[in-house]
Amino acid sequence: MRAARGSFQIGSFRGIPIRVHFSLLIVLPVLAFLFGGAFRRAAEVAEVPSERLSGSPALWGLAVAVGLFASVFVHELAHTVYALRRGGTVRSITLMMVGGVSELTEAPPRPRDEALMAAVGPLTSILLAVLLGGATWLLQEAGSFNLRFALFYMASLNLFLGVFNLLPAFPMDGGRIVRASLTGRLGAVRATQVASVMGRAFAVLFGVWAVLSLNPFLAIIAVFIFMGAQGEAQQVRMKATLERVPVADLMTPRRVGVGAAASLEETLWELRRERLLLLPVTEGDRPVGQVALEVVRSVPDAERMTRTAREVMQRAVVVRLDEDGWVALRRMAEEEVPQLIVVEPDGTLAGTLDVNDVQRGMTLYQAREERRGQRAPRWRQERPA
Repeated sequence: MRAARGSFQIGSFRGIPIRVHFSLLIVLPVLAFLFGGAFRRAAEVAEVPSERLSGSPALWGLAVAVGLFASVFVHELAHTVYALRRGGTVRSITLMMVGGVSELTEAPPRPRDEALMAAVGPLTSILLAVLLGGATWLLQEAGSFNLRFALFYMASLNLFLGVFNLLPAFPMDGGRIVRASLTGRLGAVRATQVASVMGRAFAVLFGVWAVLSLNPFLAIIAVFIFMGAQGEAQQVRMKATLERVPVADLMTPRRVGVGAAASLEETLWELRRERLLLLPVTEGDRPVGQVALEVVRSVPDAERMTRTAREVMQRAVVVRLDEDGWVALRRMAEEEVPQLIVVEPDGTLAGTLDVNDVQRGMTLYQAREERRGQRAPRWRQERPA
């Protein structure tokens, strides 16, 4: 749910950050080289004389590589627009070396909407291919060989992008359509497990094909699909578990925090005594923020007696006792905070919750469920006549 590490923002759409992952910058010159090497063959297929085209093969290769990722962006944008229209929440769009990722913090509620959201990306790519192909055909009699060749190349890439993404290899779009179609009958967890197995099977096939054809880029795609299928299956199992566990069963109880008026020297002593990196800052019994050990340590010793916790505290991101663990984990990811402040229904401090609390609570819950499942049913003994 968090933004991909190693990415930087290049723009936004309706407030949604558009990011580029550093891996794209690595693969872009490689793709430019490959497309440039196929320049003359592509010109033959497009029925365009290569000697009539302006620019070197290397320049054409770079232009096509950039065009490919522009097409990937349009593909992901289609997913995003549909998700927003159907009540989903999109956190960011990230372009990577293996394509694009629309990071959803909240998926559309109905399986049908999820299937259509997955399908709209490939269908948009195929529609682009048809439009660009039609433009290429209309320009057959025109003398603009450069434009004809560019349109033909982009039409071919969009057609490949659309058809390839429709393969039932979860977590690609085709695999998501399969998962959504099975959810109504099998439930989200079981449907994801089935789609995940299919995705990993396709990944193995792609891996074998990559070795036989000596295609490193296909091998990278195979690894991406295998890891993505396994990771999404684990996330869905985690979601199904945490939705049944209240925050009250996961949190670390804490009724007292650092007073907002406490000096930083007192605050540092409390953090060290509790052996924690973060502590809630309270006024009375209500949290107003949280203070980090690293921030307090950065204040010069001479100033710690005169400055207060309120001056250096971070804002508090809260979760209620009666909310479930998945809501809490999602909020932690959305707000990009390492710890949530847990409050009672009346807003008073009840405790804290971090990732370690969630993991520990999940382990205990799953162990308890396994013990229940291992208890064999006792058959009723028949009474003697």
